[in-house]
Amino acid sequence: MAICTGCSLLCEDIVAALENGAFSHVKNLCRKGHSHFQAAFTERTVPMIDGEKVDLDRAIAKAAEILKSAKSPLLYGWSNSTLEAQAAGIRLAEKLGATIDDTSSFCQGILTERILSGKIPTCTLDDVRNYADTTIFWGSDPSSSHPRHLSRFSYYPRGEKRQKSYEEERTCIAVDVRKSATAKLCSNYYFRVAPGGDAQFMEAILAVLEGKIPKVGDKKKMIELSSVLKKTEWGAIFPGLGMIYSLQDNMELFERLLAKLNEITTFKVIPMVGHYNMRGFNELMLEKTGFINRVSFKDGAVAHGPEHSALAAAKTCDTALVIGSDPLSALPFGTARALARQPLIAIDPRRSLTTDAAKVVIPSAISGLEAGGTAVRMDGVTIKFEPIIGTLLLSDEQIITRIMEAI
Repeated sequence: MAICTGCSLLCEDIVAALENGAFSHVKNLCRKGHSHFQAAFTERTVPMIDGEKVDLDRAIAKAAEILKSAKSPLLYGWSNSTLEAQAAGIRLAEKLGATIDDTSSFCQGILTERILSGKIPTCTLDDVRNYADTTIFWGSDPSSSHPRHLSRFSYYPRGEKRQKSYEEERTCIAVDVRKSATAKLCSNYYFRVAPGGDAQFMEAILAVLEGKIPKVGDKKKMIELSSVLKKTEWGAIFPGLGMIYSLQDNMELFERLLAKLNEITTFKVIPMVGHYNMRGFNELMLEKTGFINRVSFKDGAVAHGPEHSALAAAKTCDTALVIGSDPLSALPFGTARALARQPLIAIDPRRSLTTDAAKVVIPSAISGLEAGGTAVRMDGVTIKFEPIIGTLLLSDEQIITRIMEAI
């Protein structure tokens, strides 16, 4: 059995067979997982400095030289790296007095932080499979982002208590700005909100739950929704970026809604994290610094704030090490352009916009396929995996360790 690191579900039931250097048979992979596995054979990076091929030792030495001479280095990415690599990265940031940040800084971090601090109740995906009779996908579309989510955990499976599954015992609700693939499955309970209208929708639900008339939306549908929520025995909410970006700094409203729902019944929350080990980085950083991201170790002190986010630090750093991410294709254009002007060090198994722009490129083994390690699933469950493909490439952890030794 293999474990797929294609998304934060970390599916553990993958069967894969190799023949003549390629996969001859795979079972239980979704379309995202299949692409992830095939990535082992396409567009692989090689050690490079200034666009010229070099040997690995020279690339690592150059990376160490750049980082050692930098006054304000940024270490960014990490969400697609193992816990072991992330821990090594935090030690490197301390040694350099660098700023360190990950992709949660501008996506699920605001919700993950509340879950890790205990402000928002959570559970495991296995709990959802066994007990949930109502699942709400709010600003998320697992049919596209996590293709096996519905079949393994949240809608179709027969759990310990939900033996009749979606046919009789599970209700699926979708709240979104468009009728996504998931919303089509929840057609009886699809609630369309205007872009940025999630707060008003929450206030309407709260009003009905408190016996008041909602001020917005279809009043009849809102009353029907509240009736479903009140009758729920055990519910789970899966917020996506649509809800996070809509609420922004108004997350207290979501906390209010959860508190009200849990006065009536049981509702838990699991963020729809995308990258396979984003939550792992957040947990490590919280344990080490008291913060989940956006941390600076400059002058030996721990500092936290928006000025230490990748979006801000990209414009003030004098070099950046990027690992487990492709910021030049994911970050806003202005931020990506500012980052591209600095000497970039890219550690990545595959070619990307970031590796194409990098001064130093260091190829790495693909975690879960060519390198083993540990990761934390979207629900906080720790998963350990072993490599299934032999390689001479170094793992992320080994590369970071060698850079640290060279410094």
